[in-house]
Amino acid sequence: MIQVAVCGPAECSAAEEASAREVGALLARSGVVLLCGGYGGVMAAAAEGAAGAGGLVIGILSGADRSEASPHLTACVATGMDQARNSILVGSADAVIAIGGSWGTLSEVAIAMRRGIRPVVSLSGWQINDALGNAVPGVVPADSPAAAVRRALAGQGTWRADDLR
Repeated sequence: MIQVAVCGPAECSAAEEASAREVGALLARSGVVLLCGGYGGVMAAAAEGAAGAGGLVIGILSGADRSEASPHLTACVATGMDQARNSILVGSADAVIAIGGSWGTLSEVAIAMRRGIRPVVSLSGWQINDALGNAVPGVVPADSPAAAVRRALAGQGTWRADDLR
């Protein structure tokens, strides 16, 4: 089963929240397991979208207490590891979709790149350039939730573009 991590800030704009909700629903309709940080903002919106579409949603929590987790999670892992949980979240994914940007989101993008997880899709978020200003290969921009999901799932097992319904 394909697992996609949806990463983004706990405090986000209404547009980022709407995009995350749509990404979550599209992933669920494609039969993908959604992984997220399990709290508010982008994480909660993606979880809500996926749960509303009947998907499986796993939250990898930074804290040791599950009581503050999004109510839209199917299950959660309370790591008690603070930001170190980002490594577990991203390392458990076949692909990553980053929506919006925060320092935590940037760390998740960097961890995914270091671990060779591809693709890493950026929707309204971080665009990574090298010292010469050239785009870093591997971070793929997307201009819509549907494009983000298509790019994240391209080449993932038996998934086909027409699975996105």
